Amino acid sequence: MRLPQNRRAENLKPTFKINYQEVLQENLHSGMLYGYGDPAVLRVNSKSAAEDPRYYLLATSNDAPDSFPILRSRNLLDWKFVNYVFPAGKKPAWAADGELISDFWAPEMHLVQNEFRVYFVARDKHTRELCIGLAKSESPEGPFVPEAEPVLNGNVIDPHVLVQDDGQAYLFWKEDNNDVWPGRLNDLLYENPGLITELFTTPEDQLTASFIITLWPWAKMLEPMERFLIQQILIEAVIAVYAQFYDHLAALATRQPAPVQEAIREVMQFMKTPMFAQPLSADGTRLVGERTKIIQNDLAWEAHLVEGMWVTRQNHQYYLFYAGNDFSTDQYGIGVAVADSPLGPYRKMQKPFLQSTKTWWAPGHPSVVNGLNGEPILFLHAYFPGKAGYKQFRALLAVPLQFTEAGVLPA
Repeated sequence: MRLPQNRRAENLKPTFKINYQEVLQENLHSGMLYGYGDPAVLRVNSKSAAEDPRYYLLATSNDAPDSFPILRSRNLLDWKFVNYVFPAGKKPAWAADGELISDFWAPEMHLVQNEFRVYFVARDKHTRELCIGLAKSESPEGPFVPEAEPVLNGNVIDPHVLVQDDGQAYLFWKEDNNDVWPGRLNDLLYENPGLITELFTTPEDQLTASFIITLWPWAKMLEPMERFLIQQILIEAVIAVYAQFYDHLAALATRQPAPVQEAIREVMQFMKTPMFAQPLSADGTRLVGERTKIIQNDLAWEAHLVEGMWVTRQNHQYYLFYAGNDFSTDQYGIGVAVADSPLGPYRKMQKPFLQSTKTWWAPGHPSVVNGLNGEPILFLHAYFPGKAGYKQFRALLAVPLQFTEAGVLPA
């Protein structure tokens, strides 16, 4: 069968070079099980001009009993654990909870209209769909009270909020189609196993696909992330030649009976993972106006997804930092797109901005905050080499940024 990507010798020595600042490499509280995935940093200015601002960091907690650790710092280097957004027993009533069941992901805290709002991802306890929720507090250290219902549902993840100077807030998110297309592909191959040799060119990938579809009637009944882990090796076979695979599917569809054509088109539809943005109501609990598609995966390095976005305004332009490719391999990285307004259109840099190094793998889910002297700093997560994967520890790293007329560079 196909060898997993993080076990391939040729992928063990990434060639990209940058001096990532290593901020946190261990959990600061016993309730933190997985480190600093999807880090989001908020600067809270002090009322007194003589006092330094405080910084607050939130991070993903997956299925840990305590969700979303809150850390505090005065200098962005030394951090102290202060609380959880949702301590055990305080999670939203609508959200699934429990080991291997819940997925509390990608929290962001923002100060909007004198209240602190945390937007986050969790699974609906009935449908298991990923939804975007909201919790509010008068203090960045809590306690936070969740809204009774999600702000947005329907397999959506990675909420980001951009707050303009006039107070207008925009919610950015992505459709988590990369969670959908592998299942649609397995359905297609299970019903039409003869397509395996048409779609996969190497014996090991053909054997891998045959093995996965043999497991599929059982695997499709599992919890979402267990199902993902079983499909991961087949996902890697596809994204290794993603553009060619997508084009091959399109060509193959023209030669198939109508029901198979429709199934193929459905797979292709979900192989695109668009990001959207839409204005939020004044209280932040609902979307208003029309949604706008911001970007989707259309560059070779992004493979089957874009996700984990953050928008910052610099020099009268809007810079969208985002992650692409597969989070559990060393091919994951961070890209940049630029626009003249919050809703775009956004123009992508053609190559990734940050990639894996020999020391740190799969840099992703960036956030940007101004340091004590106003200098912009990008925070991100990354894995220890060879340790990428779901529920593996992710460290907190940082990269100072420099914005020029030509674009953005690591400072």
